[in-house]
Amino acid sequence: MNDFTSTEFALGVVREPGSLHVRVSGDLDYDTCDELVDAVTERLTEGGPPPRGVRLDFAELTHIDSSGLSALLLVHRRAGAVGATLYLDNRPDFLERMLRITNVLDHLTGPAAGQPAD
Repeated sequence: MNDFTSTEFALGVVREPGSLHVRVSGDLDYDTCDELVDAVTERLTEGGPPPRGVRLDFAELTHIDSSGLSALLLVHRRAGAVGATLYLDNRPDFLERMLRITNVLDHLTGPAAGQPAD
């Protein structure tokens, strides 16, 4: 018998003037990726000026699959649409490998369109 228990997924979202911080915990996969996209999109489009930076903190990420990667690409697109730069903080080794193997690390962490590089 196999034990395929999933780690509880949770988001911690804090919007401050000029920035949006999202702590991602657990498995970012087919079952949970929409929660991340919806949470970020909602905060990007709520009242007031959009944030200049969107920081995703992956210190408590336990797994990511192709749907999770797709969600990161969509978050990048939505952040860029409002002129915000996406930052991927505290990337575990497995996430770093996936981003490098799929050749999207530089794309996801580059400056937003029209923004200068850090």
